[in-house]
Amino acid sequence: MWGVNHSINELSHVQIPIMLMPDDFKAYSKIKEYCPLVFRNLRERFSIDDQDFQNSLTRSAPLVSEAQGRSGARFHTSYDKRYVIKTISSEDVAEMHNILKKYHQYIVECHGTTLLPQFLGMYRLTVDGDETYMIVTRNVFSHRLSVYKKYDLKGSTVAREASDKEKAKELPTYKDNDFINDGQKIYIDEENKKIFLEKLRKDVEFLATLKLMDYSLLVGIHDVERAEQEEVESEDNEGDEEGESDGGIVGTPPDSPSNTLDSTKPLSPGDFDPTIDVYAIKSHDNSPRKEVYFMAVIDILQHYDAKKKAAHAAKTVKHGAGAEISTVNPEQYSKRFFEFITTILP
Repeated sequence: MWGVNHSINELSHVQIPIMLMPDDFKAYSKIKEYCPLVFRNLRERFSIDDQDFQNSLTRSAPLVSEAQGRSGARFHTSYDKRYVIKTISSEDVAEMHNILKKYHQYIVECHGTTLLPQFLGMYRLTVDGDETYMIVTRNVFSHRLSVYKKYDLKGSTVAREASDKEKAKELPTYKDNDFINDGQKIYIDEENKKIFLEKLRKDVEFLATLKLMDYSLLVGIHDVERAEQEEVESEDNEGDEEGESDGGIVGTPPDSPSNTLDSTKPLSPGDFDPTIDVYAIKSHDNSPRKEVYFMAVIDILQHYDAKKKAAHAAKTVKHGAGAEISTVNPEQYSKRFFEFITTILP
């Protein structure tokens, strides 16, 4: 929190040059914010105001998330739930440096319109000689609309189901086979479907050129009627208790930006502000349930290296050449991934 305050304040009077220089992609400040001018420029490209970003990350302590990555990564969300702070490995830091210039160029060219993670800052924290690396991204899910079910989809069917341990969590992350077995579909209208698939196609083609693979589509589903019902029950339970309902924004402080936004512009159930919930799409009018979907490509820092090639060979021997294993070369991965995602949009 101190580091974000320090670096944003320190850079507030610095003009971003018209052309970012090669050294800007290697730079770091005293508190070890990596490439501060590059990330500041990225925040601008994603229409994120530095003052708002600073407030979100420093006004109150971040919330600890139950989610934990395969690599043991820890997740926090900013107190207003707009940003995710994830611990990453030194290898991930190196990979970020590897792709940052091309990623920045891609974001400039697509005018910030992408399903890829919105990388907003990268930091190193050293405490008693122990180093922790962190990256800040925009939250895929909403600061306001709760997610009732979530899936991590890779377009692979081998060993792609949630474990019993995962299913025991309050909000488990289900996988491809669970999605198929649940008969789940994403019901969005033709216009949204066309825009979504065009963004996805460009994104995965870009990732293939960087030799990146093993990424996922994170899907979160908000059930509007269930949320309405829970809000009614919550208000009934409050009874004569003092204070007003928080409008179903669980865990959101009363003076947080989301409530300020809601008080100036009341939002109906299932409504969202597309400038904040950039990954959200409403279900179409004829869908079986009134839902809001949050969909983004995540975990893009896996390079197809010797280790991945060895894993591909081992899995092919184990499951057979025709098996839909997740470890395949980047071009094959992007093609299969895109084709699978088109099947979940009826």
